[in-house]
Amino acid sequence: MKTNLGLQMGMAWACVAFAQGAGTFGEDVDFLRAHTGLHVLKDGAGRAQIAVAPAWQGRVMTSTAGGLTGASYGWINYELVKKGVAPAAERSGLERHIHVFGGEERLWLGPEGGQFAIFFTPGEKSYTFDNWQTPALIDTEPFETTAHSANAISLAKSGVLRNNSGMEFKLRLERTVRLLDRPALAKLLGVALPTQVAVVGYQTENTLINTGAQPWRAETGTLSIWLLGMLKHGARTVVAIPVRRGDEQQLGPAVNTDYFGAVGPDRLKITPTALFFKADGNYRSKIGIPPRRCLPVCGSYDPDRRTLTIVQFSLPDDAAKLPYVKSQWKVHEQPYAGDVINAYNDGAPEPGAKPLGPFYEIESSSPALPLAAGASLTHVQRTIHIEGARTLLAPLAKQVLGIELDDIENAFR
Repeated sequence: MKTNLGLQMGMAWACVAFAQGAGTFGEDVDFLRAHTGLHVLKDGAGRAQIAVAPAWQGRVMTSTAGGLTGASYGWINYELVKKGVAPAAERSGLERHIHVFGGEERLWLGPEGGQFAIFFTPGEKSYTFDNWQTPALIDTEPFETTAHSANAISLAKSGVLRNNSGMEFKLRLERTVRLLDRPALAKLLGVALPTQVAVVGYQTENTLINTGAQPWRAETGTLSIWLLGMLKHGARTVVAIPVRRGDEQQLGPAVNTDYFGAVGPDRLKITPTALFFKADGNYRSKIGIPPRRCLPVCGSYDPDRRTLTIVQFSLPDDAAKLPYVKSQWKVHEQPYAGDVINAYNDGAPEPGAKPLGPFYEIESSSPALPLAAGASLTHVQRTIHIEGARTLLAPLAKQVLGIELDDIENAFR
């Protein structure tokens, strides 16, 4: 009886969360402004808009292609936003470890797990949830706004982090969020955008600076820039990731699934040139794409919301030779043999438990380079939502992702 009741509660929570995510952009902006400072960037016509929260590390909380009455694309944790950030001594439950405010692009740093993890204190060898802690620098501490205009905002934050091996990082983070106009988006996508589709797109430029006197070395741990986007799940939503074709014995596997357990063929479809991953919020799972198989673009399609989402990011030409961190919660024999792209589908962590959202995520990471004192690393990501008739979205998916929309839509039928 307890298990059945727990499952019913979990299902009810999922339904409530989905209903809460069905508001307009204007409603979300009003809600957010009642609980935190907000900077809204908009185009001249006011159709394309994004909402940025400086107090939450300059994360993009949500966006729209249809003005205040348009769809709001980002997933927002309304209950937690209402609660805000309590003093550390008063936090309980999940908030003792992380504040899941939501937002369709947030700035984190990696690695999360392993001997160079920054989410586990120095010397901690038990990689369990009780010992896992999101650093305040990328969880609760506000960033300073250094410049802003109608279509851009720049923010910065200095701090100190220590990894699981005891390495101290003195650093500065600089982040600029820039709304991109329609001509710029068309050029960056390499397509002609039909006038009948609504579009919003933004770019974030994220720089990590070693402000200490000592270099960061691979032997004691380095850091990566990690960008994560929380988006609204859907019963038929599918993440589509093009991959570099090649012999697995030469290039390695196209996808890693060793994050939250097995991902079966009913949720992950692998072809020679693309991966398809269910984003329905009904099964907690995560996949990663290593640098040898990665291309600098991925996306998703939600047929019920008639929305194609494209994520582009900076990928060095020699990415296959560069260190990308592993974040799984264990000691790694090869800590720099990690993934560039990740996709996450939320769901109950165990029977009867509530999901975090539900939602789904698309993520990208920079390499974790050894930085000399004063040196820096920059990672750029663009998130673009295109809303319109399927007949108009189909050629765009093919041109930008190299994947037929039919293949995305039918991946799990």
